[in-house]
Amino acid sequence: MLRRLTEAGVDFVVIGGIAVIAQGYGRATRDLDIALADDAANLEALGNALVAMEGRLRGVDDDVPFVPDARTLAGVQLLTLDTSLGWLDVHRRVPGVKSYEDLRAHAKRTTITGVPVLVASIDDLLAMKEAAGRDQDRVDIAALRAIKRRGGGPG
Repeated sequence: MLRRLTEAGVDFVVIGGIAVIAQGYGRATRDLDIALADDAANLEALGNALVAMEGRLRGVDDDVPFVPDARTLAGVQLLTLDTSLGWLDVHRRVPGVKSYEDLRAHAKRTTITGVPVLVASIDDLLAMKEAAGRDQDRVDIAALRAIKRRGGGPG
């Protein structure tokens, strides 16, 4: 998915469990979470990538139409998708983070499965996890704080 998104020219930052793993905490996750710039050109690039990955709404019957064009994508804050490559969660707004521009400015460039990507900073991940407050988030917070104390994380 990372390669397809990157090749499509999507401007995104990896967040969620994959970002926590990239920061140095080995934990399981079932999906890729990304935050993205929500300008029309980027939403169009995302739509093209979703078509190529056969994106469809997760947990929704197949007879519900989903056309991932810029207009449709501009109307949603969170998309949870099944794709031909796995689960993808797309966030236009991320609780705990002021803006995508701030998230991107703090992000670290790293390589995941051979693909150079931006990964949310430890501080931004902590803010997101604190805002969400689920059980897994509390576990991630403890791990991220320990990584931060040791000076870990990518780049």
